[in-house]
Amino acid sequence: MRPYVAGHARGWTPNPCVACNRQVKFGLLLDRALRLGFDALATGHHARVAVGPRGAELRRGRDRAKDQSYVVAMLGRAQLEVLRFPVGELTKAEVRALAARWGLPTAGKPDSQDVCFIPSGEGREGFLGRALALHPGRLVDVDSGQEVGEVPAVELVTVGQRRGISPGGGGSRRYAVGVDVARRVVLVGPLRRALVEEVALTGWTWVDEPLTVGSPVLAQVSAHGAPRAGWLAADGVRFERPERPVAPGQLVALYDPADPDRVLGSAVATDRRAGPPSAGGGPAGERGDDA
Repeated sequence: MRPYVAGHARGWTPNPCVACNRQVKFGLLLDRALRLGFDALATGHHARVAVGPRGAELRRGRDRAKDQSYVVAMLGRAQLEVLRFPVGELTKAEVRALAARWGLPTAGKPDSQDVCFIPSGEGREGFLGRALALHPGRLVDVDSGQEVGEVPAVELVTVGQRRGISPGGGGSRRYAVGVDVARRVVLVGPLRRALVEEVALTGWTWVDEPLTVGSPVLAQVSAHGAPRAGWLAADGVRFERPERPVAPGQLVALYDPADPDRVLGSAVATDRRAGPPSAGGGPAGERGDDA
């Protein structure tokens, strides 16, 4: 929870589910299970572990609509060797049918859509409003430098956001191009000013050996977003064509263009000025670290 709050305080958009998987489920929990002598840890993620030429591989879940390989893309081969994803070969409908057959009370439970530690009905704004001071911000046109509006809380704006940014009354669409919490300013502009050719990344993890600069990749920047074609740059990923920006703090999962179901690794988007807020722990990629 602390990195989630700290990220928003600096204008980032952290992904708490990824942080939980990295630090809690496949960090503390997995370490504890192995110390207690268990052979494996099973979770209900819609992802698959397969055996490839070099050992365990992480692959997309069979149900592409529910695929969760993105949120576990930080896992390495040593972890995958002792993990089991038993529902990864099933569709969500098949999982529900099995649960109903076995009389499990969760058979008809709605899919979770919210951050688990935010109380029901409170929402992100309510939760963060209790944890830190939220400040109104000015919307400033990135081309003219003119003030064109305001937002109630600059800490809640995401790079690339349009809702709450565009003027009413049929005016031209505006997007958040940059967020400066210290100055309480959100730079806005048309879509062409929001598009980027690359994303800077930090906190790299790899299933196998790190890729070399220039290697082609498919970059997925949200849990159910479409993969974007590009290649590995010295400090990030460069896209084949201009794309919508990736908010600092978001995970970028890398897939193999020759085998789009196979996860290669992951990293966290940054704004180039500094690394992401940390909850402590070792270098990126070790169990217990946090983006």
